Amino acid sequence: MRRKTLLATFCATVLSAALPVWAAQTQHLQSEQGTLEVTRIVSGLDHPWALAFLPDRQGMLVTERPGNLRWVSADGRLSAALGGVPKVWAKGQGGLLDVALSPDFKADRMVYLSYAEGGGEDGKAGTAVGRGRLADDLSALVDFKVIFRQEPKLSTSNHFGSRLVFDRDGYLFITLGENNVRETAQDLDKLQGKIVRIYPDGKVPDDNPFVAQAGVRPEIWSYGQRNPQGAALNPWTGTLWESEHGPKGGDEINIIERGQNYGWPLATHGVNYSGLAIPEALGQRVAGMAEPHHVWERSPGISGMAFYDGDRFKAWQHNLFIGALASQELIRLQLDGDQVVHEERLLGELKARIRDVRQGPDGYVYVLTDADDGGVYRVGLK
Repeated sequence: MRRKTLLATFCATVLSAALPVWAAQTQHLQSEQGTLEVTRIVSGLDHPWALAFLPDRQGMLVTERPGNLRWVSADGRLSAALGGVPKVWAKGQGGLLDVALSPDFKADRMVYLSYAEGGGEDGKAGTAVGRGRLADDLSALVDFKVIFRQEPKLSTSNHFGSRLVFDRDGYLFITLGENNVRETAQDLDKLQGKIVRIYPDGKVPDDNPFVAQAGVRPEIWSYGQRNPQGAALNPWTGTLWESEHGPKGGDEINIIERGQNYGWPLATHGVNYSGLAIPEALGQRVAGMAEPHHVWERSPGISGMAFYDGDRFKAWQHNLFIGALASQELIRLQLDGDQVVHEERLLGELKARIRDVRQGPDGYVYVLTDADDGGVYRVGLK
């Protein structure tokens, strides 16, 4: 009862002070499975990057890249910025990035954030991850502590990666971009262009593939990544899938396996933005390196991803949804087992950069639009 009273007080005070941005608007768009019902739940967000649903229909947490964490109620009311959030390095692609809840959130109320952190040589930055306890009244993160830092810090504003995924055993995977320093993705003494696996408190598991190897970072689970912008656990197999930006061409999906090298920059389907070849590239395939599970020769600029295993929309069962920034679409991939057998592009009518995609507890698909006036949209079949 005390928690409910605190929550009611918070809603009455903070939400009344928030901007009146709730204005649900619904559009009906066509798709191969029928009419889409697309409802804007909230607008007025400043370059939102990620969302996480709270249990028991308490709404969602949304990150804004400039450094704010906001609470959005189930009916679309928007809170003021929560307290206790770390200072972020908000330049270029940097800022406050992903958000994830502890697997034991109902017991520990821990919220995990990834973000760009400054302090590197010559003013450079890298990805950091920390956690704090969400206050009962949803007003702040309490006792926030950093549990992981990308080392060294090499980014001047690009390629932070930074998706957070817990697996079925409670390990935390963190995707890390190569900070736009290509060769570091192959350097095992650096944390650029890697996916790392740690315990929720930041400790390194003893069974990570490179533990106890001299000159190798023990956190590393896989390497040869460029700039992973999406990651999700396959709900049917329990495996980690990751999506990453190629350069000009060569966006790809990878199924992540222990200790594998995914090739960048030695293996790529893309070229430099100038049109010239990647200097280090040896071809699209290189012996001993994992090939992409799925690749786009022309880059949509893929971002967040979510598997659909809900019961609400049977037509979407065994589908994978991926946001697209450059082509401004929601990509629907139909799967047969792990194989991609069909692709459909959705929501182009919104003309919006789709940054994150999540399946909601209500069985709808939710997307974030990356803009000065970004929003949360709920997508379903009519």
